[in-house]
Amino acid sequence: MKAIAGLAGKHDAVLLIRDADLVTSALRQALADTTPEERPGLERALALVESTAAATETQVRASWVRSQLSAVGFTGDIASIAALKALRRAEPRLSLIAAVQLQKDAVAHPE
Repeated sequence: MKAIAGLAGKHDAVLLIRDADLVTSALRQALADTTPEERPGLERALALVESTAAATETQVRASWVRSQLSAVGFTGDIASIAALKALRRAEPRLSLIAAVQLQKDAVAHPE
């Protein structure tokens, strides 16, 4: 998650931006205008976007936490202090409060 320009230091708030509705709309329009050869691929893409769009904000944050932990090579217990440290190492601008909440989201929504 990238910081908003002009903000420095640690952040307690985590902003979740979702544009799946825009992608879904674009895929539906493309599907309406497609050739028979392209239809199966666009139908599959639309199904993937719709399934991703159905995820709750908490599930999206949980998935993000797991991806950040994976990026820094963390493979241990996601509920551990080591996981919290790894998350803050992956995203240094997270405050302890924000990191703890994100960790709770990831624990509450296992893969």
